[in-house]
Amino acid sequence: MSRTTGTTEATSTTATATVTTGTLDVPGAVLHYQVRGTGPTLLISQSGEGDADRSTDLVARLTDSYRVITYDRRGLSRSRLDAPERGATLTEHADDVQRLLAALADGPALMLGCSLGAVIGLHAAVRHPGLIRTLVAHEPVAPRLLPDEERTHHERELTALQELYGQGGLGTVLPEIARTLGIDPANTDAEPDLTPQPMNAQRIANFDHFIRHDFSAIVHDTLDTTVLAGTGTRIVPAAGRTTPRTVFDYQCATSLAGLVGEELVEFPGGHNGNTSHPEAYAARLRQVLAETC
Repeated sequence: MSRTTGTTEATSTTATATVTTGTLDVPGAVLHYQVRGTGPTLLISQSGEGDADRSTDLVARLTDSYRVITYDRRGLSRSRLDAPERGATLTEHADDVQRLLAALADGPALMLGCSLGAVIGLHAAVRHPGLIRTLVAHEPVAPRLLPDEERTHHERELTALQELYGQGGLGTVLPEIARTLGIDPANTDAEPDLTPQPMNAQRIANFDHFIRHDFSAIVHDTLDTTVLAGTGTRIVPAAGRTTPRTVFDYQCATSLAGLVGEELVEFPGGHNGNTSHPEAYAARLRQVLAETC
């Protein structure tokens, strides 16, 4: 049985009182997690290179009402892999969610999954019935949600991005990833007084793992989309207000809405609205979760 180890407590500097940090031994990895706030348990599974700290501004606006868990996905930052060269499958990521919630939550939890995190949430809902009460799935990067021709096109697109990264590095591939997801790097639309997270060595290493390994996990995904409507989890498809309607991630969210019989919920900002508009995003998330709490 998995066990929590190395748990410590510290005082937060983000107006959220106490932060509990710890590690969880899981098959093939050790996961780093953080817990803040009180109330119903809300797990946030971040997008891309995002680790437990990526949603700090959003979390600070939720901890008065929720007990928020964030974590470093296996292979990122403080979460260690026994075999880093292998990466992980999306089902392994989903099983990590199950183990975290089994260790840290009492009963079914709420979950916000962003981009890759949304796909992890979908897998968790399918593989572990009763684990998640409500999943807000913001712009899932899941080609399997799309018709076959579009699915094949986007899987090849992700493979081409990996190849471009191998040839030209992060500076070359990031603009193309942004284009694929409908992110305009020249658009500085964001709430005031936010401190941008630096592109430091740790974040660069996280991008490397994400592109090399998690892109492959997406391309080789095994999600059975036909069972999503019957998982017992309320799945809320979500998309950013400013995300172009023609791009991959928005199309995935729209397709998910049709599959689970829910309306597509609009959130502030674009693909990364949880980091660019944390105040408004938190308010919208509260509204959506209040419908099932």
